Amino acid sequence: MDDKKIMFSAVQPSGIPTIGNYVGAIKNWVDFQDEFNCIFSIADLHTLTVKQEPSELRARSLELLALYIACGLDPEKCILFVQSHVHEHAELTWILNTITYPGELSRMTQFKDKSARHAENVNMGLMDYPVLMASDILLYNAHLVPVGADQKQHLEIARDLAIRFNNRYSPTFVVPEPYIPKVGAKVMSLSDPTKKMSKSDDNLNGFISMNDDTDTIIRKFKRAVTDSDNKIVYDVENKAGISNLMTIYSLFTGLSLESIENEFSDKGYGDFKLKVGEAVASGLKPITDKKNDLLKNKDYLIKVMADGREKASRIAMRTLKKVYRKVGLVLPE
Repeated sequence: MDDKKIMFSAVQPSGIPTIGNYVGAIKNWVDFQDEFNCIFSIADLHTLTVKQEPSELRARSLELLALYIACGLDPEKCILFVQSHVHEHAELTWILNTITYPGELSRMTQFKDKSARHAENVNMGLMDYPVLMASDILLYNAHLVPVGADQKQHLEIARDLAIRFNNRYSPTFVVPEPYIPKVGAKVMSLSDPTKKMSKSDDNLNGFISMNDDTDTIIRKFKRAVTDSDNKIVYDVENKAGISNLMTIYSLFTGLSLESIENEFSDKGYGDFKLKVGEAVASGLKPITDKKNDLLKNKDYLIKVMADGREKASRIAMRTLKKVYRKVGLVLPE
C-alpha cells in the first residue's frame, strides 16, 4: 500500500444489485480506484443472518464478482475478495464483541426492522451484524467507507469500537470516516418514490435489476408511478415520482436536471418514461454482456478470488496479530 487513503466497501450477494446500487455505489467505485487504495468485499457471511439456499448463495457470489468486473472494477487496481475467504474477519469480530455492549446493538434501526420482518428467525447474527461490519472495515485500517444513509448508524458503531479499543489498549485502528456521494446516492422505488429502490422489494416493478433485459426495463419504467399534471419538472416534495425519473435519466445520460426540463418541456410522461427506459437499457447492456462472458470463464473468476484473498489476508493478518498482542493473547511462532 502507498500513501493513498484506503477505501473499503462490501456488498452482500443476497440478490442482484439494482441500478440504485450501481449509480449510488459501484459506478463511483470505478473512479475511486485511481484516487484511493480500494478494497471491495463480497460480504457472504453477512447474508447468513437470513436463511439461504447454499447453491444459490455460491452462484450469486460468483455473479456479483463478475458484475463488479463488468462494471469496471479492475483486479489489478483494487483488491476484490470474498469475505468468508479471509478468516480474520470472524476472528476480529470475536475480539470486538468483548468491548461491544448489548444495548448498542439492540438499538440499531436495522436490527429492529429486520427482527420485525423475520420474526421467525431473530438470531444472534442479526444482532451482531454491525460488529462483523466493523471488523470488515477496521481490519484494513480503512480511512473512508462509502455509505448510504441507512448504513451510517453501522459505521458509527465501527467508529465507536475503534475509538474504544484504541483508548483501552493504545492506538491500533484508524477511525473510519463516511464517504457519501453528493449525487446519485439515493435512487427511489419506481412503484413508491417515497422509498429507496431495493433489490428486496416484494414489488418487482419497484426496482430495475442489473440483470433486467431491455424489454423488462422499458416495461417497468412505463409502469413507474408519477402524478396527474404531466409536467416534467424537478420537485421532490410535490412530484416525487417524476423527480426520481429525472434523477435516473440524468445519471445515465449525464444531462443536468435543467437540461432535461428544457428537453421535455413540450412532452408528456409517456414519452419521457420511454426515453428513461431506453437510456437505462442502453447503459446496462454492455455491462450485462460482459458479465455473462465472464461467468462463462469460471477459471478466471476463481483466480481473481484467490489473488484477492491473498492480498486481503496479508493486510488482515497483520492487523489481527497487532490486536492479539494488544489484548494479551499468545501468538503462535
